[in-house]
Amino acid sequence: MTTALDTNVLSALWNDHDALNRLAAKTLDEVQKESGMVICGAVYAELLGAPGRTEEFVDRFCEEAGIVVEWELGEKVWRAAGVAFQGYAARRRKQRRAEARRILADFLVGAHAMVNGYRLLTLDASVYQAAFPRLGIRSL
Repeated sequence: MTTALDTNVLSALWNDHDALNRLAAKTLDEVQKESGMVICGAVYAELLGAPGRTEEFVDRFCEEAGIVVEWELGEKVWRAAGVAFQGYAARRRKQRRAEARRILADFLVGAHAMVNGYRLLTLDASVYQAAFPRLGIRSL
């Protein structure tokens, strides 16, 4: 089964000071051996936001790691992301929690994985489980 990668897993991998750095490296190595890896365009764009990251760096990393970038999301992904974001907003209004707010890109990442039948590797399993109950999730 193909594994879609969430931005936070790659960010942990790239940050030597992150407590999850070694676990991210080990897990990605395992995933690379057992399945294909993909990211959607939203993850690619978020990765460029890291200090010192360039398109050339991200492109080279993806190529060397065997990560395919899927740029086109399609109507089903956009609709699924919108429905999941709507559900999240309703839950957030009802619960009035102080947890970090999620952005639409998170729901595009989850919808991309779900619609395409991928498993999602993420640090935010609970967020994706609530938004996409049918999505297969692997967490660090």
